[in-house]
Amino acid sequence: ANPNGSINDSLAAKYIVAQFQKYRTTDQTLCKAKAEMHFLGQTYLCYLQSQRNYQRIRKEYAGRGERTVKDTANMVGFKLPHDP
Repeated sequence: ANPNGSINDSLAAKYIVAQFQKYRTTDQTLCKAKAEMHFLGQTYLCYLQSQRNYQRIRKEYAGRGERTVKDTANMVGFKLPHDP
């Protein structure tokens, strides 16, 4: 989420924490349904995991120029036949 610092420093994390504190359920009051907050939390979790996977995949495959046939075969799990 935030490659240069702690996840707690990101705007997304601060927003998520603020939302959960704002709509926290107590015995006296319930501002939002528990199911709605659970769904919202799961949605944020999916978003953050997707962002992390996107960054990992982008870093691994993007912008390194042309690859050799051997490098490409290794990347997709193939082995080249041995030269005689």
